[in-house]
Amino acid sequence: MTDLDGLLARIVAEAGAATDRGKVADYIPSLARIDAKHFGIAVVTAEGGVHLAGDAEMPFSIQSVSKVFALTLALGRVGDALWQRVGREPSGSAFNSIVQLEAEQGIPRNPFINAGAIVVSDIVLGGASPREAIGDLLRLMRFLSGDESVFIDNEVAESEAETGFRNLALANYMKAFGNIEHSVADAARVYFHQCALALSCRQLAMAGRYLMLDGKHPDTGAAVVSPQRARRINALMLTCGHYDGSGEFAFRVGIPGKSGVGGGILAIVPGKASIAVWSPGLNDRGNSKLGSEALERLAAETNWSVFTP
Repeated sequence: MTDLDGLLARIVAEAGAATDRGKVADYIPSLARIDAKHFGIAVVTAEGGVHLAGDAEMPFSIQSVSKVFALTLALGRVGDALWQRVGREPSGSAFNSIVQLEAEQGIPRNPFINAGAIVVSDIVLGGASPREAIGDLLRLMRFLSGDESVFIDNEVAESEAETGFRNLALANYMKAFGNIEHSVADAARVYFHQCALALSCRQLAMAGRYLMLDGKHPDTGAAVVSPQRARRINALMLTCGHYDGSGEFAFRVGIPGKSGVGGGILAIVPGKASIAVWSPGLNDRGNSKLGSEALERLAAETNWSVFTP
């Protein structure tokens, strides 16, 4: 059996010695100030073990990792009707690309690219005010993580809103096709605040537990989603969770994962573990460079790839 604490300690030591740490997301001013030297990792096992190393207790902006949880909330609202407005295929394009929307009549390729996530935010709104929708998502994150200290970083949300012109363009373009039902301003506000959720690696790994346990919340035994829906969310994470780097991540790591430009990655090993890693420096696909490498090492030494017999 793998000594997880020893393995995580070695991974953190290797990350600390790395000279090429990638580049932080400098197009969002509040993220540009984050020190690329940070590195944290947390592994929560199906048996309830919690293994931490590095900066695992330091909150960070989870950015697009939040799309997993917003999708969970939206599916709870409208069920499979959601798939009439969002596809389920890998995009092969950058996370903020507008190119495919014209050819595909305003239907985003999947819920994890920005356009798809904005449609999901529109569904989460569901006729409520943005404040209520944002509150619903925050309550879900606190429930899933078992931690009332989870918060939304309003400075990051405002920074997103002040610089998010491309996201507003995506929303307006989809509105022209009738695929945004609320005002663009309201859908975008929900999206920007969702991306500004701040969690530590420990909190994020705890929040992902339902996806390793066939949709059940381990603290209550209650179903967050059905087993089928949990499997399908994991499938989308594997095929679409790293944008146009999803194939490379599946090839090297072999674990469903969702990245964010804040440097976080949530990875799920069904039936075995929920993992969160954070390293702010990004590779050229917009995914955490050292975080991806750490998950590759972790998967290799634990045989946790979903493709391992």
